[in-house]
Amino acid sequence: QVRLVESGGGLVQPGGSLRLSCVASGNRFSFYDMSWHRQAPGKEREEVASIRARGGINYDDSVRGRFIISRDNAKNTVFLQMNNLRLDDTAVYFCHSNINDAWGQGTQVTVSS
Repeated sequence: QVRLVESGGGLVQPGGSLRLSCVASGNRFSFYDMSWHRQAPGKEREEVASIRARGGINYDDSVRGRFIISRDNAKNTVFLQMNNLRLDDTAVYFCHSNINDAWGQGTQVTVSS
């Protein structure tokens, strides 16, 4: 079973940047489709970015042009570079793998002045 561990969350001012990381277990990471999701208080979880095993990338309109998803298959890691953060980006961010429908434990991102 795939295990995912996120890191990199924190408190940042509006306009700032954070880089989230998600390390996956297993030796077939290059075959995983990976995605980042977030859940704000009182709201449903939503997908913000995805990167397929073959490299196809998609972004939600709310983050396109500000967030960048990437992966390092040699390190079993998927990243989410978040730039120009806004107050409404505040949420718990989760990574997800299509293998075993695996979820990480989440990392808190708080954007506040």
